[in-house]
Amino acid sequence: MTLIRLSAALAATLLAAPVLAADIAIEEAYARASNTKAGAAFMMIRNTGARDDRLLAAASDAAVRVELHTHKDMGDGVMKMMEVEEGFAIPGGGMHALARGGDHIMFMGLTAPFEQGKTVTVTLTFEQAGEMVVEIPVDLERQPDHGAMSHGN
Repeated sequence: MTLIRLSAALAATLLAAPVLAADIAIEEAYARASNTKAGAAFMMIRNTGARDDRLLAAASDAAVRVELHTHKDMGDGVMKMMEVEEGFAIPGGGMHALARGGDHIMFMGLTAPFEQGKTVTVTLTFEQAGEMVVEIPVDLERQPDHGAMSHGN
């Protein structure tokens, strides 16, 4: 009888556990570099689940340092790039764009040049979904306004 109760309790616990990474989809990802020292990755992050999530970090062997960044308008036409330590919110049932001129993944101290047609392996860490490894194609020819989307839903 005890074994049956234990099995039922275990089954209930497993069904209540969140599904990791299943609710996050990465779309239209690409990476580019304008020089041999730094690069960036852009993408659409879609949360198909009901629970809010947050992209907390990115890591890659492609650079000495990888950070989540955004651009901030300092006034007088001056934009400053800065790290976003708290990460990017991905609302349940919504999306968040990492796009040129806005939020993005920044690669500093590239370990090798980004080459057209190659890929960059990046591990994304989400608050709810956990780690997700993404192969991001390098596209040095994509125009700046391609894929530009607003943030949020």
